[in-house]
Amino acid sequence: MIITTKIARLLGTAGLLLSASLASAEVVVIVNAASPVNSASADDIAQVFLGKSNDLGGNDVVAVDQSEGNAARNQFYEKVVQKSESQLTAYWSRLIFTGKGAPPKQVGGDADVVDAVATDEEAVGYVDSSAVAEGVKVIYTAK
Repeated sequence: MIITTKIARLLGTAGLLLSASLASAEVVVIVNAASPVNSASADDIAQVFLGKSNDLGGNDVVAVDQSEGNAARNQFYEKVVQKSESQLTAYWSRLIFTGKGAPPKQVGGDADVVDAVATDEEAVGYVDSSAVAEGVKVIYTAK
């Protein structure tokens, strides 16, 4: 019984450490490596992902979103757009219902966003900082 309790404590501590490391992961906004956009403000990026603008630094962009449930998506919308998943759903429902907008195209996760951005010079997306790869560049880091 004592061994079981010690194992349970050890697993609980490991779970807390894993949760803390996942919660502290950085989300970065990326564009194609050939894009003339080198940086952008959180507000400008939020405007693009809320469908209010298709421009970053005077250059046309197309937002590439991650599918619901991804950790990077949740962090991006909370830190950059400052909306929770439920607020985002309500926002897009309202715009779709009134015919005033449509949400960004959703792809799978980090790897899918990197692929989409690396192959489209106008694409802008967000990923966990560990997913940044050749063909894209970071223009913003969410803090």
